[in-house]
Amino acid sequence: MGIYSRMTDIINSNINALLDRAEDPQKMIRLIIQEMEDTLVEVRSSSAKVLAERKLAERRRRQVEMEAESWEQKARLALSKNREDLARAALQEKRIIEEELALVATEVKSTDEHIAQLNEELGQLQQKLGDAKAKQKALSMRSKTVHSRIQVKRQMQREGLDDALGKFDRFERRIDHLESQLESMDLGREVPPDLAAEIQSLQEDEQINAELARLRKEMGETGAVRADGETA
Repeated sequence: MGIYSRMTDIINSNINALLDRAEDPQKMIRLIIQEMEDTLVEVRSSSAKVLAERKLAERRRRQVEMEAESWEQKARLALSKNREDLARAALQEKRIIEEELALVATEVKSTDEHIAQLNEELGQLQQKLGDAKAKQKALSMRSKTVHSRIQVKRQMQREGLDDALGKFDRFERRIDHLESQLESMDLGREVPPDLAAEIQSLQEDEQINAELARLRKEMGETGAVRADGETA
């Protein structure tokens, strides 16, 4: 792609549309700016060559004008000496020079138009470059703002989590305190270890006595049957 064709594409491009389609707008805007700056350098270099060519064409135009004027002066001199034949020849040379002069003048005019167009397009390209840099700055500020908001939200979420954990810890300590109060209220109601052992011993004695009574009863019934019937 030629320099001027690329410059035209850049000027006619819609930066916002390019950024909207990009997965990474910040990367895209950097590439766009780099492309514009590279194109600007190339166009200015080419413009310098055009300006140099224009100066050469202008110098050639002045030289040809002087040559045409010189042949006219020679024709005048020939006529003053009654040498019409020489005057005609001089005027013939002048006409040839004037044809070349017309070509050179056309070249100079075309070069001037090209330079004017370049100036306009360079101005548009610089405007585009300024817009792109402004867009880059805006994107950078938006990115920083988004990151700051994310950090704030994360901090708020962290603080909310810490607050919830703190409330849970306070609630847990409160439960522990209530349980301690309840345990302290039951301290005086506990049965002394020795008394509990004695009561346990009495319960065991009752069970043994019940077992003895059962055995006596069973043995008494068996003995009565043997005394009456001598049967075992």
